[in-house]
Amino acid sequence: MTTAIVFAVITAVLIPAHHLADHIVQTDSDASHKADPGWDGWRHLLAHVTTYHLTVAVMLTITITLLDLPVTAVGLTAGLGFSAVTHALLDRRWTVRLILRHTGSADFAERQTPICGMYLADQSLHHTCLWASALLIACL
Repeated sequence: MTTAIVFAVITAVLIPAHHLADHIVQTDSDASHKADPGWDGWRHLLAHVTTYHLTVAVMLTITITLLDLPVTAVGLTAGLGFSAVTHALLDRRWTVRLILRHTGSADFAERQTPICGMYLADQSLHHTCLWASALLIACL
């Protein structure tokens, strides 16, 4: 099996796993408070990142096992580790706002209607990081 096929399959798992973990598994409380200042915000963020990556790990494990994918422990650890760190940084929200400001999209960051600019940017950045995670998993 080629690295390209492993990358494609892992990517095909990470995207729905992300949506399930970010939109269904995440509690309202964690979603509302993960960017709060102080320990309370970090506690909610840690709870979310933990349940998120448990969800992702379960879906990856099932897929890797059933499809007998040649994935190494090093690749899996690197990919999930990268995902956890970047997911936590993005979910503090200031990073997304900073990126939007530095790319000339400060107004988009503040937009709420007809779409929420911060949410769309957050999801786009998460998907980009998942692409990098899939590369790490497939290539290492």
